[in-house]
Amino acid sequence: MNRNIFIQILFFNFLFSSPSLTFAQKKEFRDTKVDSLTFLNNRKQLNNLNTEIFQKKIFTKGSVEIPYRILTPKNNNKKQEFPLVITFHNSSRIGYDNENQLEPFAKIWLRDEIYSKYQCYVIAPQFNKRSSNYENNVDNIQTSIPSNDVTEILELIKNVEKEYKNIDKNRIYLIGYSMGASTAQNLLNMKPNKFAAIVSVAAVPDLSNFKKYKNKNIWLIHGEQDIENPYIGSVEFYNKLSSDKNLTFTTFRNLNHNNIVIPFLITEEIPKWLFEKHK
Repeated sequence: MNRNIFIQILFFNFLFSSPSLTFAQKKEFRDTKVDSLTFLNNRKQLNNLNTEIFQKKIFTKGSVEIPYRILTPKNNNKKQEFPLVITFHNSSRIGYDNENQLEPFAKIWLRDEIYSKYQCYVIAPQFNKRSSNYENNVDNIQTSIPSNDVTEILELIKNVEKEYKNIDKNRIYLIGYSMGASTAQNLLNMKPNKFAAIVSVAAVPDLSNFKKYKNKNIWLIHGEQDIENPYIGSVEFYNKLSSDKNLTFTTFRNLNHNNIVIPFLITEEIPKWLFEKHK
């Protein structure tokens, strides 16, 4: 056998059989484009869904009140455990009407095929002020800082777990868009062992303590054309966790802040990814 070929075979055998080697996280680029008709149609499909099955509730602790909506599993067998999904709204949904926080990533769970196939509890809290605030760090990159109300979300989750005892505590998931994605990152940073996975779309990142994110199931999604919550923030987050095999970073080359959610609204990609993750 040719000596060079023999060396190559030895190298590849070592590479793919060595237990000490782990492959780094997944980084992908998508060339998806969203025209105005697709934008309108995808949003229309969700807006036509009946949101009344999201029950209205208010969590109160001291002087803090957090309105929230909760969706229970379609076939809620009390002897079966179900995941819990918490969705966080963007800054345009701030208020106290207990309606406006049901943005697209909350409504996707109402689609017939999702509601039947991916049964879970879904909580959609509403903040009456910014849940995350932004400032520039020493590298001049915007970072997010949680408001005091975000801490109370942990109490809200405890309260819901007491009420619905068949929540699977090994499968509690966070989803957020824009400010909501920043809030999801803040919450993961506060209590990393509480959550099984997070989907963060167009966030200003929480760069405060990367040790908290180690080996966590994180899916960063960002549009390269995003100038509102700059794309560079997610790039920085990704780069800081260069050895974490559980981090996925999806870049949409042609999308911006306003259309980044559209590709996920009528697919099952996000529910499928989440439901594969456990603590």
